[in-house]
Amino acid sequence: MEAKVAPAVSLGAEIVDRINALAAISEMPDNITRIFLTPEHRAAAELIMGWMRDAGMAAHLDAIGNVCGRYEGERPGLPCLMLGSHYDTVRDAGRWDGPLGIITAIACVGDLHRRGKKLPFALEVTGFADEEGVRFASTLLGSRAIAGTFDESALGGKDKTGIRMYEAMRAFGLDPDHVGAAARAPSELLGYVELHIEQGPVLEAKKLPVGVVTAIAGATRLAVELRGMAGHAGTVPMALRRDALAGAAECIVAIEEFCATDRDGLVGTVGYINAMPGATNVIPGMVSFTIDIRSPRDSYRKLAVADIVRQIEEIVKRRHLTLEINVTHENRTVPCAPWLQKQVAEAVKAEGYRVFELPSGAGHDGMAMIDIADVAMLFVRCRGGISHHPDEHVDLTDAEAGARVLLRLIEDFKAKG
Repeated sequence: MEAKVAPAVSLGAEIVDRINALAAISEMPDNITRIFLTPEHRAAAELIMGWMRDAGMAAHLDAIGNVCGRYEGERPGLPCLMLGSHYDTVRDAGRWDGPLGIITAIACVGDLHRRGKKLPFALEVTGFADEEGVRFASTLLGSRAIAGTFDESALGGKDKTGIRMYEAMRAFGLDPDHVGAAARAPSELLGYVELHIEQGPVLEAKKLPVGVVTAIAGATRLAVELRGMAGHAGTVPMALRRDALAGAAECIVAIEEFCATDRDGLVGTVGYINAMPGATNVIPGMVSFTIDIRSPRDSYRKLAVADIVRQIEEIVKRRHLTLEINVTHENRTVPCAPWLQKQVAEAVKAEGYRVFELPSGAGHDGMAMIDIADVAMLFVRCRGGISHHPDEHVDLTDAEAGARVLLRLIEDFKAKG
């Protein structure tokens, strides 16, 4: 049964109010769209920096557009525990994905500031500029810049209007020739902790407001193209057809069936499909589709991808089609550091909640931050498991629970010996 905790100070209402204020900054009046290096993105950054300053932090924009706030420890210049998430969105987004982690962290620092409490380490809150990768199709740009792994070839990428990232950064007021200035040294960070909505239904099914993340699942994405022979829908006998769409359909079902068995958190998705020539009375001669395979274990994911590719090859051979398949994206699994994950779990327990561990199937900025710091994550329940959608929602009581756990973690935090 879910524990009922009476917090000493309510942070949930402040968090919800700020979530709503940030959601009002959008490219479109009837939905939430806040894309990297746009005027809305800049307005959101200014609002967040104002909240950071109100919470007692020094705040600034770094060289890639990350919003950075720092709350000094018992003396200036101490290494920091970094907290954060991203403030960009997908198109027609929900209001909680990303901002909840930033705003909750600011609320926790603000609580410490009101009490005049300083810690034996600094706290930094980072709002990462581009996690979603919507505008330039390159994800984790903000966290990669901080981790020192930003690929400068991304500056030549163009958005759908033809604007290069290099030009967009200049228009935003940043210097694209000095992105490297955002990089941080590992010695500056004691660890990185991100609070985030779960973006899935598990915590709701378990009737728990929070969960302890064990790992951020690695992902392999593939682009598949099947070629057969286009033909007249009325004159080519079924037995003589080389229907690329029917072949793709069989491949998709095979992927679903392979991943549907109990395979240690393995999930597979075909999210895009296109058939050519796309006419009602023509047998499709070419089909392209994508595959997204994720697992909290890299070795298992790689074996699964190999097995799925073999099945596709068998289907293609039997149907007399040709196949082209390419890996378009690969991210390794990022395990949460056991010592830091343990402290998250202890904070959950100390606030009166049952400790429940689960992997993250979605990608997060921790996937980049692990190159300079140990990482951990705390999930907060979201209604229906819905995310990347206007119906995305976190109840006030769950926002409060997440804040209390994060604040407990901060106050009890012990650096790795």
